[in-house]
Amino acid sequence: MSGTTSSKVANDWNTLISGINPQSIQLNRQLVANHSGELATQFYAHMLGAEDASIFLSHDQVKTRLHGSLQQWLITLFDIDEQYDLAAAVALQVKVGEIHARIKIPMHLVLRGARYLKQHYGELLQQEPLTAEQQHECLQHFCDTLDVSMEVMAQAYASSYDRNTRSDEVYRLFSISQNLSTEREKQKGALLDWENRLMFECTLGNPNAELPALSTSEFGLWFTHKGAHAFQDYPETQLIDERINIVDEQLLADMQQGPADTRIQSLRKVRDETKRIKFLLDDIFAKSSELESGRDVLTKLLNRKFLPTVLSREITHARRNHSQFALLSLDIDYFKEVNDSYGHEAGDSVLQQLSGFLVSNSRAGDFVFRLGGEEFMVVLVDVNKHNARAIAENMRNKVSAENFMLPNGERIQITVSSGLALFNGHPDYQVILRQVDKALYDAKHLGRNRVIVADTDQL
Repeated sequence: MSGTTSSKVANDWNTLISGINPQSIQLNRQLVANHSGELATQFYAHMLGAEDASIFLSHDQVKTRLHGSLQQWLITLFDIDEQYDLAAAVALQVKVGEIHARIKIPMHLVLRGARYLKQHYGELLQQEPLTAEQQHECLQHFCDTLDVSMEVMAQAYASSYDRNTRSDEVYRLFSISQNLSTEREKQKGALLDWENRLMFECTLGNPNAELPALSTSEFGLWFTHKGAHAFQDYPETQLIDERINIVDEQLLADMQQGPADTRIQSLRKVRDETKRIKFLLDDIFAKSSELESGRDVLTKLLNRKFLPTVLSREITHARRNHSQFALLSLDIDYFKEVNDSYGHEAGDSVLQQLSGFLVSNSRAGDFVFRLGGEEFMVVLVDVNKHNARAIAENMRNKVSAENFMLPNGERIQITVSSGLALFNGHPDYQVILRQVDKALYDAKHLGRNRVIVADTDQL
């Protein structure tokens, strides 16, 4: 939101306040403060009861955090006196609008919430010992103030949403700008590996064996978290998704529960489906062309500007599928000493080798970023706290055991400090970023070469 726009809104807001009876302003100030809890309760009762709004909320979030935040927002908005800071009030609405855009709450839900607040405040005013004129003036002031607030939020929302949309599209283009022929063969190989594993399990003939799901295989993770987004414009992408669901939900279920002859028939159908997936995959890659990418120049990893896009998508995926993901932040210990002792060329070589190490030790669906300097981040998809911690410790141990070759032929060893944070359901990715940053900070200051897990119950 530009400075000119903010200034105009502040002027309009000031004109609005100047035209209202001071007595009505003070009445609203007192009434909102006294009834903020009731207003918040009614607001979230409406929102939790609406199917399209409830997907963005949970009863625990409302109880522990959101109810109090809405109360404080209302009190601050109507706490108008001689020292009322309009610039600060506008800035607060801008911040709220940007948060709504970041967590992808549709603007129509925000406006609906404002309508609920106006409606319930009008009902509260009727219960107060006020004249009809006082009730009218107070309600008019309340509604006008909310309207100005919504205007600021909507402008900030639109501006932030446009930026996020551009970033999403840039990331989508980046996702398909890798070496396509290599990626195609890699994913076809992963699909074949899954098929061979399934054949092996069937050959053993153990009726109690749990058959490997295609959606959780290396190919399935790549497709869900990367391929489906990168190739979202192609109809073949939806067809692959449908084929994966058929395999997992129908054919594997038949193989698991049916008699031996049914298992053989289902296995043939599985092979037919994997052939279709390979054909569709070839089609998708054939339609795609090489694009210029904006990856980190030194390490060729994703860079920081794509982090919001990836995290927003993973949060949406986790909330929709009731799954979890984790952020693993890694920082090379005493990296300055490497640069000071061996030179910056050696330091760059270590960064490049560590980047390759992180990629090769991550799963197909995971995302590896270089955040800058000697700090890296891995988005661990579809994990729980136990296996996320195991992955983090395994990486730390492997890094410390690795020999890093320097340009002069020397070999050195390094260690990394790591922070780990598990997604706790909060829709704003800034929350989990703050948590993993704090965990990394603690790991560095508690002795380095260790993994610290964030307390994700604390916001």
